[in-house]
Amino acid sequence: MDDPALLDLATRLVAAAAARIMEIRTSGFTTTAKADQTPVTIADTQAEAIILAGLRAATPAIPIIAEEEAAAGRLPNPGAQFWLVDPLDGTREYAAGRAEFAVNIGLVRDGVAILGAVASPPFQHIHYGLIGYGAYKISNGITTRITARTPPPEGLTVYASRHYADDPALRACLAAHKIAALTNIGSALKFLRLAEGAADFYPRLGRTMEWDTAAPQAVLEAAGGCVLTAGGAPLRYGKPNFENPDFYAWGLSKT
Repeated sequence: MDDPALLDLATRLVAAAAARIMEIRTSGFTTTAKADQTPVTIADTQAEAIILAGLRAATPAIPIIAEEEAAAGRLPNPGAQFWLVDPLDGTREYAAGRAEFAVNIGLVRDGVAILGAVASPPFQHIHYGLIGYGAYKISNGITTRITARTPPPEGLTVYASRHYADDPALRACLAAHKIAALTNIGSALKFLRLAEGAADFYPRLGRTMEWDTAAPQAVLEAAGGCVLTAGGAPLRYGKPNFENPDFYAWGLSKT
């Protein structure tokens, strides 16, 4: 499969997983805690099962690092190319009845997130992108190309994590910039607002895992944005324990 075919595969699978997640939300579910005390629901596990079955059938030679399999200790050697899957990014938001959750499938090659598909189930949106190919949004059956923007003169529109809204480090970070608006939400949706030109800056000063960020980073960078570490280096993949450092996601302002 060439890269556009792989992107099409990821896009179809996030759509299928999103549909199942919404069915479960309608029928009801319980929330439990994993060993690291993060929440998990049957929607996480069933969405992951849908994605893993599809990826393994179509791309058996590409290893998969998936959140719930990783939690169970099933971590293959990723090699130079591997999938990163978060079947329900924003489980806390999902369980709380909010709309800020997503389904993420990203493909990493030589440390770079080269393509990604992200479904936003409550909105019935899918964002997808491939480096060098562009980024797109499907909404109400209509596909449109999306691009990041240059910040307007009035200042940055910032999206930041709901769960770090009161973090003094975030306040200190934002004090260094001219801020026009700040919104705190959960999940990968913050990247997508930058990718579609609705925002300019997403600082993440807290723990994330590679499956949280690979797909939306690929979408953002395909749209012209970038994701940098605190030292200014591009955020890369295949790190020890698949854990990310602090990072800063930008629209066109840093590219």
